[in-house]
Amino acid sequence: MASIVFTRECGSSDTQSLTDSVTDYPMENGRRYHRYHEGAYPYPNDEQELDRLDMQHHMFKLVMSGRLYHVPLEDPKEILDIGTGSGIWPIEMAPLFPHAAITGTDLSPVQPTEVPENVHFLVDDATEDDWLWNPNHFDFVHISHMTGAMPSFKELLRKAFTYTKPGAYLECHEMDPKPKCDDGTMPPENPDGYSAFALHDWYDLNMRSSKDVEPSRQFRIAPRIERWMKEVGFVDVKQQVFKIPTNTWPTDDHLKEVGKWSESNWLEALSGWSYKPFLALGWSKPEIEVFLVNVRKSIQDRNVHAYMDFFIVTGRKPSPGEV
Repeated sequence: MASIVFTRECGSSDTQSLTDSVTDYPMENGRRYHRYHEGAYPYPNDEQELDRLDMQHHMFKLVMSGRLYHVPLEDPKEILDIGTGSGIWPIEMAPLFPHAAITGTDLSPVQPTEVPENVHFLVDDATEDDWLWNPNHFDFVHISHMTGAMPSFKELLRKAFTYTKPGAYLECHEMDPKPKCDDGTMPPENPDGYSAFALHDWYDLNMRSSKDVEPSRQFRIAPRIERWMKEVGFVDVKQQVFKIPTNTWPTDDHLKEVGKWSESNWLEALSGWSYKPFLALGWSKPEIEVFLVNVRKSIQDRNVHAYMDFFIVTGRKPSPGEV
């Protein structure tokens, strides 16, 4: 069992130790954040967040009937997981493909130090112009949960296209944070002020922060991934969309179970998802906390049958000579 972690600054040797500057994490508002390319990612990286990411991973597996991927993989040799977070996805992929080298990249070395020998973690920023490998390197690239994380998700897809082998696959997992409802139980949005359903306002404020505050970040990307993948050159692009209830309001047993995990995930994530975006809009921490009281109430309201869409989008890089 081994984990090899290095940074772009460390050069080409994967045996070099992490520089102190990468692990000297800043603490703000009682939460810990990335040091590498500080400010590029506005969400925490502390143990509380890593535990939540593992819980979220379990929720999405429940939605996907236990599956980790949805493309036809035949003896892949090189697999990449961008934004690996806690590293749980590469670790669970390892026994499925023991002969593949599975690499997870992230801005912080927060992954476990004891992992399967075919799993490695690198500290790197996927928005860099050049990645650490030669073009046409990977048999499978997995990207997940990049909402609000970068200025251009389409540009990330373009880079993934470059570093994916011809004939190989890309798969994206992303949740659309915009609240939806099919039966009229959710109060409407109010573009001129606060809504009766505070989750609307939370979404709108994040959209405003992602556009108006530098560096800008794309907060709503999931519904556009399918089009972007086609535009950068992928073929056989397929999209699946699953409903994730905000709480246990559904009568269907499976959706009720998903909603239970979803509610816990929201309540655990909400402060970490809100501090930096709202502080950048000029809010104070007390103002944020007062506002989040109503957001939590809206998430827990069983009378409002709200949900978010979870997107799985897959595509293949064309083989040489393929139109």
